Amino acid sequence: QVQLVESGGGLVQAGGSLRLSCAASGRTSSIYRMGWFRQAPGKEREFVAAITWSLGRTYYTDSVKGRFTISRDYYKNTGYLQMNSLEPEDTAVYYCVASPVAGVQAPYDYWGQGTQVTVSS
Repeated sequence: QVQLVESGGGLVQAGGSLRLSCAASGRTSSIYRMGWFRQAPGKEREFVAAITWSLGRTYYTDSVKGRFTISRDYYKNTGYLQMNSLEPEDTAVYYCVASPVAGVQAPYDYWGQGTQVTVSS
């Protein structure tokens, strides 16, 4: 099992920045990829970004390309999501996810509890 704990959410004005962190514990050696999903009120949960744990290959949904950067500290077992040029449409609960399976489209086995990001206009 892998446990994920997010931090770094909060309230920010449009155009501002936030950095989310995701601390992994447990069987971290099994992690193949880590990512972020988000869910806004009244909307379905959507994929935001992912990174392969070993090689650091990254993937993004189109709406965040050029604004968000996913990264990881392999030795600290921590993932990050740097969010710049935030827009009110980015307001959502952000979830850290991880999987032992390759393939960015495959389901994620492990989910954090979520952290709220609110962007005011």
